[in-house]
Amino acid sequence: MSDALTLPAEARERTGKGATRQLRREGRVPAVIYGGKQEPITIHMEEKEVMRLLGTGHFMNSLVMIETGGETIRTLPKDVAFHPVTDRPVHIDFLRLTRGAKVEVQVPVVFTNEALAPGLKKGGVLNIVRHELDLICDPDKIPSEIQIDVTGVEVGDSIHISRVNLPAGSESAITDRDFTIATVVAPSALKRSEAEQTGADMEAGETAATELGPDADAAEEQEEKSE
Repeated sequence: MSDALTLPAEARERTGKGATRQLRREGRVPAVIYGGKQEPITIHMEEKEVMRLLGTGHFMNSLVMIETGGETIRTLPKDVAFHPVTDRPVHIDFLRLTRGAKVEVQVPVVFTNEALAPGLKKGGVLNIVRHELDLICDPDKIPSEIQIDVTGVEVGDSIHISRVNLPAGSESAITDRDFTIATVVAPSALKRSEAEQTGADMEAGETAATELGPDADAAEEQEEKSE
């Protein structure tokens, strides 16, 4: 489970483009907290602290406790806007979490026991269709990753969501189909070898036909003379 993160913040006294530009020049990141049937709260926080949390790799699926105005607000990051040139964070949206609420998050997938997959040992390739799973979770039980055991997987096998044991408090956000997460496919080198062999067989057949051509013509001429 992802650990809860703490982020100190201050209320924004002014809004608008001019005010936000000034905050960014001062090394601050403007943000807003919305949801929970309450009025949005506009805040700003230190850019260095935001960059540190982004560097954890699980900021977007972590419970973030925002400390502002003498209170702590439970939130979930919903969107981070970055500068197109500098890649610095320029704005963050946080969703306020109410007691008993569920949240939808994207959790990365990690495959384990690849050495115990016969299909991979034979040279098969693990073709990952979904690197993340859309899950509905309890805010306090958001998993940091979903591990999928590939023991016994053969070439041609597919791994579907029905095979995955999701942790307690989590369920798939997609419920209308048993979607594919990964497949084990034959290595491209093997496919290429088979294609080359097929091409060689076709070429040999064409050569044989060409070589038989004159003989066939001679046979026809001999048959006409006999008539």
